[in-house]
Amino acid sequence: MKFNTKTIHGGQEDIDPAYGSVMPPIYQTSTYKQSSPGEHQGYEYSRSANPTRTALEKAIASLENGKHGLAFGSGLAAIDAVMKLLKPGDEVISTNDLYGGTYRLFNSIFKNFGIKFHFIGMSNPDEIETYVNTNTKMIWIETPTNPMMNIIDIESVAQISKRHNLKLVVDNTFATAYLQQPLDLGADIVMHSATKYLGGHSDVVMGTLALKDDELAEKLYFIQNASGGIAGPMDSFLVLRGLKTLHVRMQRHCENGRAVAEYLAQHPKVDKVYWPGFKTHPNHDIAKKQMKDFGGMVSFTTKGNKHADAVQFVENLKVFTLAESLGGVESLAGHPASMTHASIPKEEREKTGVVDSLIRLSVGIEDEEDLIADLKQALEA
Repeated sequence: MKFNTKTIHGGQEDIDPAYGSVMPPIYQTSTYKQSSPGEHQGYEYSRSANPTRTALEKAIASLENGKHGLAFGSGLAAIDAVMKLLKPGDEVISTNDLYGGTYRLFNSIFKNFGIKFHFIGMSNPDEIETYVNTNTKMIWIETPTNPMMNIIDIESVAQISKRHNLKLVVDNTFATAYLQQPLDLGADIVMHSATKYLGGHSDVVMGTLALKDDELAEKLYFIQNASGGIAGPMDSFLVLRGLKTLHVRMQRHCENGRAVAEYLAQHPKVDKVYWPGFKTHPNHDIAKKQMKDFGGMVSFTTKGNKHADAVQFVENLKVFTLAESLGGVESLAGHPASMTHASIPKEEREKTGVVDSLIRLSVGIEDEEDLIADLKQALEA
């Protein structure tokens, strides 16, 4: 199956043997009848497994060219499950340009359990090896990163992880499997905040994992069941519905993202624009190699780098909505310094480029002329 067909049919064989419904039913049940103790039709309790969630997990595995998929109550719950593969004394190498919630989970929760994290720049993968020691167990990357759109060479990092017997985990939220497939590039686990592009309609909170390795999957299924951070059947249904239009939505996100980035780049009040499609963007060649297109996420700063200017800009937007999150059909705008990255100390966030005037746009699928007109009036105001 080609990707566009997979979004609709991948992993979806024999979903509903009862009545042949085209969409997987919402099995809104906590438990299942057993004919004898321990004898059932594959389901006994919905924390362990639910038919609607299973249908989604199979679809996620299919899209990422994996064998196994897992769905959790949020993206952070999925990350939490991955971290529970580790034990006190283990070390993780992570990119320093990281979603604020991931940084908070690593630095404020798992650090207290004796896991050490190294937050480093990964634009040059060779620098990663200088941090590898006998305690290193995992490399965690985002690409493109949030919110600076930095590009990390997944294939090169995978070679390093294999050389040192480490697990490579890739947060693929910004790109989705439509643009890049990290498992095919050597990653061990792919994580998504399915709240974003996979759901696509800003109506669900969920996280997913996809992987190929049977033994690793068995450990994660155990953690999923034992810790209980599972996705519910209604949320699973909503993301399954969202997946079926992922390819057409992503195509428009990319088209509109390009138009917005090019408009901002020539505006006299804009200082820097961060979008992987520009030839001048750091590691643009890597993005061109490992991605199908460059996505709908664009960040930029205004001249003068004033916090007040950034706040005034986002308050004046009419079509773009000032809101947390990203990846919905509607365009959203955020101010990372006071929103998504507020949990990162100012000194630390500014080292990675998250300055006071930085604005992050999630470019939706509206008419591009309306989006550009909105940016124009907000910048002029």
